[in-house]
Amino acid sequence: MEDVVRGNNRFASDLYGRLRSRPGNLFLSPYSITTALAMTYAGARGETAEQMSRTLHFAAPPVRLHPAFKELIRQINDEGKSGSVQLSVANALWGQEGDPFLPDFLRLLEENYGASLRRVDFRSTEQARRTINEWVEDQTEHKIKDLLRPPHLSRDTSLVLTNAIYFKGSWAETFPKQATRDEEFMVGDAEKVRVPMMHRGGRLRYLDGGSFRALEMPYAGKALSMVVLLPREADGLPALEGTLTAETLADSLARLSPHQVDVALPRFKIEDGFELQRVLSAMGMPAAFKGGADFSGMNGKRDLFISAVVHKAFVDVNEEGTEAAAATAVVMSRAMAMTPLPTVTFRADHPFLFLIRDQRTGSILFLGRVTNPKG
Repeated sequence: MEDVVRGNNRFASDLYGRLRSRPGNLFLSPYSITTALAMTYAGARGETAEQMSRTLHFAAPPVRLHPAFKELIRQINDEGKSGSVQLSVANALWGQEGDPFLPDFLRLLEENYGASLRRVDFRSTEQARRTINEWVEDQTEHKIKDLLRPPHLSRDTSLVLTNAIYFKGSWAETFPKQATRDEEFMVGDAEKVRVPMMHRGGRLRYLDGGSFRALEMPYAGKALSMVVLLPREADGLPALEGTLTAETLADSLARLSPHQVDVALPRFKIEDGFELQRVLSAMGMPAAFKGGADFSGMNGKRDLFISAVVHKAFVDVNEEGTEAAAATAVVMSRAMAMTPLPTVTFRADHPFLFLIRDQRTGSILFLGRVTNPKG
C-alpha cells in the first residue's frame, strides 16, 4: 500500500504540473482520479496497460496493486467511521444492458474496489446520464452535481467507471468567528481584494522553507490535516508550483515541526471541473484514448477505448472546518511535550497552495491553489 500511496502522490504532482497553467483558482482530488483510472487499468492489456502503468506510477504488478487499493480504501473509510470526521469513498460500474463483461474483471473490481455492476441503457442516453449523476450526487452529499453532461455519453457508450469521495471535518481547534474580519488579499502585482480573513493562534507544525513557508492544521481526530504552502513573496506562487514534485513535497512535510503560530487564513470556496483526456494522453497514455486501445480484460475484445475522463471537485473552508467532495467518471466507448516555542506569523494574504491529506496513509486526497478567495 505504501507503494500505491507513493505512486498516487507522484501522479498528483505530475497532473498538477499539467493543470497549473490554467488561470485562477484550482482544485481537484488526485486520489479520485487515480482510483477511477486504476479500475480502468484492471481491464487494460498490452501497450495500453504499459502506458497507463507508467503514467499513473503503478509500481506493483496487478496481482498486488488492486489489493493494495482495497486496503487504502478500507483505511480511508475507517477514518470516516471513527466519528471524528466524515470521510467516505465509493465506486461503481455502469454497464450497457446486454453487453457482456468478463466475470474475472467484474469480480476483481467488486472484491478490491467495492464497485458492483449496475445495468443502464445508454441508448436512452439522458436517462442513463441522470441515473449516474444522481448516484454521484448522493455519494457526495449533493456537492457534485451534473458530473456527466450530455456530450459525454452516446449510444456507443458501453461502460462508465465512477469514483466519489466526500470529506467534512471540523478543525481540531476552530477559528473564532468574532476574530474574522475583512482584510486585503493580493491577487496581482497591483491588485487587491477584501476578503473575510480568519485568525487564530496555536501550537501547529510549521516549516520555514526559505522561499516559502508551510503550515499544517489538523482536523478533529488529527488523522487528517490541511497543509498550506505559502510563497514568501506575494508573486511567488508560479515559482513554488514549478518546484512542486512528490519528492519535494514529501521532504517539506517531513520537516514540519511544532511552533506557536499566529494564523491568518481567508475563508474560501472553490468549485472546479476538468476533462482530462488530452492531459492524460500528453502525460504518456495516448493508446487508451483511441481506436485500437486494448481493454480486452473488460470484455474479451479490443473494441473499447476511453472516450472521456471527467472530474469535478468542491471545497469550502471556513472557521469551523472544511467540506470537500470530488467525483471522477471514466467513460468507455466502443471504438468503434509542551515547552515554550518561538511564535511565528503565518499570514496567507496572497496566492497559496493547499492540500488535504490522510496522515496515517500519507495519501493526498485533495490538492489545489487559491489565487483569489472571492473566486
